[in-house]
Amino acid sequence: MTIRRRSLLVLSGVAVVTPAAAHHGWSSYDAGKLLTLKGAILESKYQNPHGEIVLEVDRKRWTATLAPVSRMESRGLPREDLAVGKVVTVVGYASRVQDGEMRAERITTADGKTVELR
Repeated sequence: MTIRRRSLLVLSGVAVVTPAAAHHGWSSYDAGKLLTLKGAILESKYQNPHGEIVLEVDRKRWTATLAPVSRMESRGLPREDLAVGKVVTVVGYASRVQDGEMRAERITTADGKTVELR
């Protein structure tokens, strides 16, 4: 096998592995400690691979990782429900590695609608 062919094989293997490695797993969240946080949305990112909101709860900022946009839309959670200033309740699991971060399992919007995100 030529050096060029070996190099191409190695590079193609890296290209396949890199996207999978870049996606985080859920094991960094503590599934044994369910949190319920209610607060006003300070920041909102309705984007892939996961939506994200930042809330202020008892003078502490929390970043909540949400579902992908397609899942939020198919379950009835449009961008407008996550607008800055809206008060929401988020139920999920705290990060084991990043203080003030959580993975959201469900969210209740300002109008009382509850949406499952998993």
